[in-house]
Amino acid sequence: MPIKYPSARAGLEGVSGDATAHTPDKAVDAEISGLDALELQPQRDKGALGKRIWRSTWPKLLAIAIVLLAWQIVVWAEWKPIYVLPSPETVFSDLGSVIATADFWDGVRVTMTRAVTGFLLAVVIGTVVGALVSQFAPLRAAIGSLITGLQTMPSIMWFPLAILLFQLSESAILFVVVLGAAPSVANGLISGIDYVPRTWLRVGQVLGMRGIAKYRHLILPASLPSFISGLKQGWAFSWRSLMAGELLVIVPGALSIGVRMQQARDLSDSSLVICYIIVVLIIGILIDVLFNAADNALRKRWGLTGA
Repeated sequence: MPIKYPSARAGLEGVSGDATAHTPDKAVDAEISGLDALELQPQRDKGALGKRIWRSTWPKLLAIAIVLLAWQIVVWAEWKPIYVLPSPETVFSDLGSVIATADFWDGVRVTMTRAVTGFLLAVVIGTVVGALVSQFAPLRAAIGSLITGLQTMPSIMWFPLAILLFQLSESAILFVVVLGAAPSVANGLISGIDYVPRTWLRVGQVLGMRGIAKYRHLILPASLPSFISGLKQGWAFSWRSLMAGELLVIVPGALSIGVRMQQARDLSDSSLVICYIIVVLIIGILIDVLFNAADNALRKRWGLTGA
């Protein structure tokens, strides 16, 4: 049986008349209202949290529903034979069967190991290059435009050279992944450092910040928003480069997501191909959620979000 606690108003009303006789009525009412508001705050917070979750969720659910409806309408219209373009029901049924196997998760492990390894290498290389270019004008004049050119270059153009250099191996894939992501990371850091206010740099100089301490306590924290954007863009480039690499470079014994998709295409299994497309999309969305969470935490720490 739930226990009922007396409200703030009842508690104050129970105080003896002598205690409240000398207190102005407006002050008592204000105190009572404040205490009642504190009692209701947890319930209000729960309601506000539920509304925030719903506001952020329903647009995504609506977008998924629209895509599935459009997909089903195309299937009903018989634009392509059902064995070429299967229905959503068929695809999701096959997807459920695929993800229930151990081989599928082994392929996910291989792909994600490559993705994380290549991205971390790109972050290290891009950060070092970005820091050097941002601090040395001759170096920026020499390779600044080259970094931007590498960033805009399609990653698939690197694969013939990667295969010649490293044969059909993991190194060939990582080579292209790093080249795809590192320029974006470097440009993000360069842009962030360029927009650090000059006043902050002068204050740091007055406080005696030099060398590594200057970077650690001033420049890098101030450039974090742009740097995180560069990391997010670098991940997008590395993920696309990896998927292209797994379709083109088949390493013996490494049955990754890309290899399994290629096998499904060789078998003319459209439903299975779409299943792996959905898997790649879901992984990309989940990683994007992590980057957005980091960005939101940074904005909250900087006081750039609403109450």
